[in-house]
Amino acid sequence: MLLLYLFIILISFGCLHLISEYYFIGSLDLIAKRFKITSDIAGSTLMAAGSSVPELAVVIVAVSKTGQHEGIGIGTIVGSALFNILMIVGVVMVLYRSKLVWQPLLRDLVFYSISIGILYLSFRDGSINLLESLSFVVVYGVYVVSMVYWKKLFPYTNPERVRHKNPEQPVKKLWVIGKLTHRLMKFLPEIKNYFLAFVLSIIGITAFSWVLVEYAIRISQILGISEVIIGLTILAVGTSIPDLVASVIVTRQGRPGMAINNAIGSNIFDILIGFGLPWFVVLLLTTKTINVDNSNLTTSMSLLAGSLILLVSTFIITKWQTKKLIGGLLIFLYLSYLIYEIVNAL
Repeated sequence: MLLLYLFIILISFGCLHLISEYYFIGSLDLIAKRFKITSDIAGSTLMAAGSSVPELAVVIVAVSKTGQHEGIGIGTIVGSALFNILMIVGVVMVLYRSKLVWQPLLRDLVFYSISIGILYLSFRDGSINLLESLSFVVVYGVYVVSMVYWKKLFPYTNPERVRHKNPEQPVKKLWVIGKLTHRLMKFLPEIKNYFLAFVLSIIGITAFSWVLVEYAIRISQILGISEVIIGLTILAVGTSIPDLVASVIVTRQGRPGMAINNAIGSNIFDILIGFGLPWFVVLLLTTKTINVDNSNLTTSMSLLAGSLILLVSTFIITKWQTKKLIGGLLIFLYLSYLIYEIVNAL
């Protein structure tokens, strides 16, 4: 049964990857082009939100599911945040060397630090109320609005441009999770209407996220492992694959800054919307508080804050340049953390 559940999760990861990249990211790319959104803002908002939909869907399913399964959503978002900061930024640095535009990165780093602070203050008493959940959503709204005025406060020009022939066409042949996922691509219909693609992708991502939560719970029960650990490792890596794929694509197109903005912006979206929006909706309907497990709060916050400090220190040392050596170090740190969590759980 364990092998069967792992196989089902593998298929779900593959389907999430294809739906997110082929339909969701493709439709968002067309939206950004139509409304002439710059790459740094598109990376921090549309691309970040699009590639973070699996995490949001996992949290929504976990919160709405009967029983106390909030730990899966919490573990998924914390683990995904570490994956984005260490693995994605590391891969971007290894793939592409360039001078980054520091102004939009500074904006995202500031709001990411605020997001971690709000998360800590909300979790420390072990429960979430309506006002706390609303604060998450409000801060994200302030973050989006700040993008309009940030460029006026800190003027900059974005030199990054797409370096491929047909940027308006959704990319179809991308990284795949093994031969199984590659074969699944043959069944994907071509959808020219990007609005329809957007709607269908939301439905598909939500459905496969439900499958992930359901069978992750069963695996944790079989192995006797905390659901939080399953979220930190298996679900965090699996749901972050769209982030990694999208970042690699735009990096190869000559837009490493957009890829890093995507990684940091995804973490902001995951914390503020991934946590705040599902909690706000549930609390609005039930008028109760949501109990959260804060037994690992210090460890989780230390990991998030530590990865943020490491990233800021990296940019300061390299003077906002991407370095292969630094990228390799970030990847090594994430793999070490992942191995530690798995060994410790077993």
